[in-house]
Amino acid sequence: MPHRLRLFLVLCAPLWARAGDPGDIAGLWRTIDDETRQPAALLEIVADHGVYSGKVVQLLDRAAPPLCSQCDGARHNQPIVGMTILTGLKRHGERYNGGEILDPDSGSTYRAEARPIDGGARLAVRGYIGLSLFGRSQIWERPSIPVSPRP
Repeated sequence: MPHRLRLFLVLCAPLWARAGDPGDIAGLWRTIDDETRQPAALLEIVADHGVYSGKVVQLLDRAAPPLCSQCDGARHNQPIVGMTILTGLKRHGERYNGGEILDPDSGSTYRAEARPIDGGARLAVRGYIGLSLFGRSQIWERPSIPVSPRP
C-alpha cells in the first residue's frame, strides 16, 4: 500500500469511526409532545469542539405557537424555529450532561442531560432543577423518513 494512502487511512479512521457511532447524538431529532404524544418539532443537534447544542429547525404541530411568548430577555416573542434551545452538553461515556434546555412553552430553562437508547435510534432527554431526580424526561426519535408538518 502506498505511503500516502496509508497515512490518509490512518488520519481518517477516527472520523469514520465517529460517523458510525450510535452513541453520538449529533443529527436530526423529532421531539414528541408530552400531552398529545404527537410529533412536535424537529431539532438539529450539532457538536462544536465536543460541546453539543440543538436548535429547532421545524415545528411539526401546526397548533404550536410560532413565537416564544413566555421567554424572557432577547428570546421574548422571537420565532421558535431557528432558536437554540439546547446548549452546553458534553459527552461523558454513554451520557451527555452539563447542559441546559429551554422549554419554549413555559419559557423556563432547566439543566439537561441526554443519553442515546435503542442503538442510537432514540434519545432520552431529561430537564431538571437542582438534582436530576427533580425533573422530567422525554424520548426523542431520529426520523427515518422525511417529516412534514401535520395537516
